[in-house]
Amino acid sequence: MKPFDYRSATNAATAVRDVAASPAATFLAGGTNLVDHLKLGVIEPDLLVDITAVTSDAIEDRDGGLWIGAGVRNSDLAADPRVRQRYPALTQALLSGASGQLRNMATTGGNPLQRTRCVYFQDVTTPCNKRDPGSGCSAIGGYTRYHAILGASEHCVATHPSDMAVALSALDAKVHVLTADGERSFPFVDLHRLPGEMPDKDTRLQHGDLITAIELPSSPMAGRSRYRKVRDRASYAFALVSVAAALDVADGVVRDVRIALGGVAHTPWRAYKAEQVLRGKPAEVAAYRQAAEAELAGARALDGIDGGNGFKIPLVTRALVAVLRELS
Repeated sequence: MKPFDYRSATNAATAVRDVAASPAATFLAGGTNLVDHLKLGVIEPDLLVDITAVTSDAIEDRDGGLWIGAGVRNSDLAADPRVRQRYPALTQALLSGASGQLRNMATTGGNPLQRTRCVYFQDVTTPCNKRDPGSGCSAIGGYTRYHAILGASEHCVATHPSDMAVALSALDAKVHVLTADGERSFPFVDLHRLPGEMPDKDTRLQHGDLITAIELPSSPMAGRSRYRKVRDRASYAFALVSVAAALDVADGVVRDVRIALGGVAHTPWRAYKAEQVLRGKPAEVAAYRQAAEAELAGARALDGIDGGNGFKIPLVTRALVAVLRELS
């Protein structure tokens, strides 16, 4: 591991300035992803700014919704009775991720920023455009079981690994950020970006921007939400595919719906096409299947030495139909 300096921040503004001033500096919170990458040599920062003391670990009621400090641990967020009752998909997503020990360390601000678990990204002996721009993509034609079927580019086919982020996308969460120029906020669905020609940039944050809170809006529909994760083993595995959804049905008709997919793209994938198809339709399997087909019309499976990932397309359809049936 390359030597680096360590600094414990005493206030958030100073932490932002310190990281923004050095291209090779980075924030340290729970460290559940960062420390792995330090050991593997995936990243080699010259300065770690510990933000544990300057990020809130409070969950507050605001305007009928919840304001979740960036320092709230995943295990505490999953156990909060307000989250469990008003946003069950978020609790289910959190509890499906990693181990109990990791959830006790991972934070609300850090979890959505974890980087892909693509094996080639984590193997510094192989070409990877995300880790080393311009070097190539070893995943294309390689092991593709966990890779994207939506929104990929010729430069990167990696998927985003966070379960929590999929639920936050479906629940219309908002991100609050402190930057060198002040505070700003924006919809959570705008946080991540597709790879395009710059797969090394996972999000729309600028270097030094610090997530300070996640806001969950008031939403009666969110009380009827679910998260389902399909994976290779029962625990401690990343999603092959996942679905987060909230559904509002009246008199057998879908009045409103929110859907996000995981394990299928470089971002948590908000399924706007499926949502559009479903609104006003009977709450029944045929409509759910039609919605899934509309969302997956642009899906492209990858060939690979492991047989490729074409199985994901019908798997997403089955998982989405199952979740919507459960909600209706």
